[in-house]
Amino acid sequence: MKSQRHIIIREAIAIAAETVSDSIFLFLNSERECTWFVKSEFVGAYNFVLILPQDLKVTDSIFKKKGIDIIRCWSGNQTRFSRIKYAFLHGVLLNLIHTDSKVVCVLGPWGKSHLDTLAIHDLSLSWTEEFPFDPKSIMHNESFSTVLAVVDIALDIGALGREGKSVGTIFIIGDTEHVLRHSHQAVFNPFKGYQKKERQINSTEVVESIKELAKLDGAFVIAEDGTVMAAGRHIDARSVITKQLKGFGSRHRSSAGITRMTDAVAVVVSESTGRVTIFEKGKIVSTLEPVISSRMV
Repeated sequence: MKSQRHIIIREAIAIAAETVSDSIFLFLNSERECTWFVKSEFVGAYNFVLILPQDLKVTDSIFKKKGIDIIRCWSGNQTRFSRIKYAFLHGVLLNLIHTDSKVVCVLGPWGKSHLDTLAIHDLSLSWTEEFPFDPKSIMHNESFSTVLAVVDIALDIGALGREGKSVGTIFIIGDTEHVLRHSHQAVFNPFKGYQKKERQINSTEVVESIKELAKLDGAFVIAEDGTVMAAGRHIDARSVITKQLKGFGSRHRSSAGITRMTDAVAVVVSESTGRVTIFEKGKIVSTLEPVISSRMV
């Protein structure tokens, strides 16, 4: 008798073929699962893209030899649909899919070995029915790769907080000249005076500093190329109050305001829920949901 994993992947291939889908996104959580898949009869049966945890200790070469594309995503726990949305963002960045692609997704609970969910998404119609998720415009933004790097950090902050306590913060990415003009320092800027190469968002030291400084009031301002310009910045833009923002706090409303006034993208971490919200042009374009397990709320 075939295993559930075997059956659901076989069905995914059949559905992908019948719906003429561009690819199958297969979410795997462990080295054992990866080893099983590359040795299975499914390799070459369809255009598979494996979605793997960022910190999974398995070499990419075993997939390249088989002609399998992979996407490394944030290593923390997210809801199923949040993981799908996040994988779509990375898939477009890596040119593995397009904003009008049709994708079949196969996944299970985070950190578990069984697969129990099969979903098909026609991105030309709707990225997902789970509101809101319409980030097509930011994918063409020159700061898109930096936005995704910031989202990784934001998800960590949202899920874990800092020292067991919940933390909320704002990241403003891009159009720094106008963002700085419409904001002011609420506290001393800890990034002032450092060379550009010492303020890059992909630096481990910078990431850890950001997580620590997220406890301070104010926003982080980050350039398109990933250079951290400031922390502890108070946004002077007028808060936006719309039907979409009903029930949201000052962080979200001021982030909507600054993105309406500038060409920046804002990433907000909710202190109460850990949810990560992305703003552009004064509107919410995406939300991502880390599953909180180890912080105190």
